[in-house]
Amino acid sequence: MAPGPVRLAARLDEVGFDSLWVSDHVVFPHETTSRYPFAADGKVTWPLDDAYLEPLVVLGAVAAATTRIAIGTSVLIAPMRNPVLLAKQAATIDALSGGRLVLGVGAGWLREEFEALDADFDARGEVLDEWISIARECWTGSAGPLEGRHYRLPGPIYSRPAPEGGIPILIGGMSRRALRRAAAANGWLGQYALETMSERDVAAAVGVMRREGEETGLSPASLDALRVVVRITGAAGRVEAVSSRLGTLADAGATEVIVDVDWSDEAGPMRAADMLRAAAARHYTGGSCK
Repeated sequence: MAPGPVRLAARLDEVGFDSLWVSDHVVFPHETTSRYPFAADGKVTWPLDDAYLEPLVVLGAVAAATTRIAIGTSVLIAPMRNPVLLAKQAATIDALSGGRLVLGVGAGWLREEFEALDADFDARGEVLDEWISIARECWTGSAGPLEGRHYRLPGPIYSRPAPEGGIPILIGGMSRRALRRAAAANGWLGQYALETMSERDVAAAVGVMRREGEETGLSPASLDALRVVVRITGAAGRVEAVSSRLGTLADAGATEVIVDVDWSDEAGPMRAADMLRAAAARHYTGGSCK
């Protein structure tokens, strides 16, 4: 059995992983008709009664238990949350961790979850864009007044702490709209199952993101600075299968890879870190394991 998140985080920090990531769902319906976008049949791949811990609360605890490792959300369903409170929570975690937070955000896919939180599922893409803009303004230390389509902030207000340089934002999702947002943010966080992952699909997504960035006037240097984080599900206990593909993933444009760690024995995290680090060193400079 995997240890609790605080002990898990401390162990990953100790053995040399570069980052750790937590997922997000607030509630699940007993039954759902929503299509899960990361499975070929559209069905969720885990029990709906799983005990999902709230990710920002977890990262607050993880920040205190680690010293080096980056901590991130993969991904936070931002449109379900109040944007000013979300900005405050993220800034607090970033301060507690010494600037180690990476905020992966997405529009979400589970209509029933939005309905349970009284959030607008149909407008979630527009809301996400607006929430990102509000968060970035809050992270300057002062925000408002704001008159958005989906949120009004009378302002001006102080919003402290103000993260130095802001907080990196990665956009999750596989649609063209998501990739357009990724080009306007700090990069893309894509998710694939190990069994069906295709480097061709990764390269195609990266190409779309870069073209969207070019159309908005991003410089070549800015395009090259965009992060491409590939989360690979179903990889626990199968690190060899991932490590053998790091080179082709890098050629496809991936800059970072997230994998599940096997916790069936105490040495599992160390084995995974060593294997991934060795493979990254063989295949490309600057490789990192998550």
